[in-house]
Amino acid sequence: MKEIKTKRSSNPSSPLNPDAKCSSSVQSTPEIEKKYVHRVYDAIAPHFSATRFAKWPKVSAFLNTLPSGSVILDAGCGNGKYLGLNPNCFFIGCDISAPLIQICSDRGHEVLVADAVNLPYRSGYGDAAISIAVLHHLSTEHRRKKAIDELVRVVKKGGHVLITVWAVEQEDGSLVNKWTPLTRKYVEEWVGPGSPRVHSSSYVTLESIPETEVSVSSEEVKDFGNAIEHKEVEDCVVGTEIGDRNDKQQEYFVPWHLPYHRAEVSGASVGAVENGLARKDDQKGAIVYDRYYHVFGEGELER
Repeated sequence: MKEIKTKRSSNPSSPLNPDAKCSSSVQSTPEIEKKYVHRVYDAIAPHFSATRFAKWPKVSAFLNTLPSGSVILDAGCGNGKYLGLNPNCFFIGCDISAPLIQICSDRGHEVLVADAVNLPYRSGYGDAAISIAVLHHLSTEHRRKKAIDELVRVVKKGGHVLITVWAVEQEDGSLVNKWTPLTRKYVEEWVGPGSPRVHSSSYVTLESIPETEVSVSSEEVKDFGNAIEHKEVEDCVVGTEIGDRNDKQQEYFVPWHLPYHRAEVSGASVGAVENGLARKDDQKGAIVYDRYYHVFGEGELER
């Protein structure tokens, strides 16, 4: 785990200035996210939810240390497994997937459909915010940075933000071999010029704390990302620096195997193969969906 403490920048054009307007290129969802994130999670929502029940210890510990009465905003809440984890706090979740939000709502949670780069809360609304395994689904550096800015914007001074992402440095090296790297041509076509690899001013300092004793289900092990960020908002957070990392493969398609019997009961999966959204794997008896991931390199968030 890494802890980030940030202070107000004197730069008036800071991207975290609440009066600053987000460019249309950041707000407009790239096609790669629509096809390989939004539509996929809509299609696999029931099966995905059934495999998401174990809580990551570090996330649970973070939530359980928050003061009683805290308002906690979960951006990208999925099936809501962390909503209500601390019974002494108030939770509000949002996710881009309407089927996942419906699952949360059916469980009695306070949720709404929303985009991580444009959170529907007023500035300083929450005492804390979490983003668990979400940022790696955003396909440009601008959008990833904007999502972080949004998390900090909606948390009041003195609040906390916890972020987890997938890391390219996996303890199990064979895991990466199961993913499909995007070719350079594909990256240029889908991700395109909206993801310039440029340096920005560094406003944050981090202290690394090792992540240990992670207990998850067997399904979640396949999807575990081991980079965790903890931000304490001392005043106004202003962002992170993104460096040049052309020497590492960071764009992947990660498969999700939806068993045939689960696909039959999910209306969103009907015609998925014919529409090119998924493919059949008769050997495994599943429809395979590819999910887009940008896996973070070591030190990427803090540089």
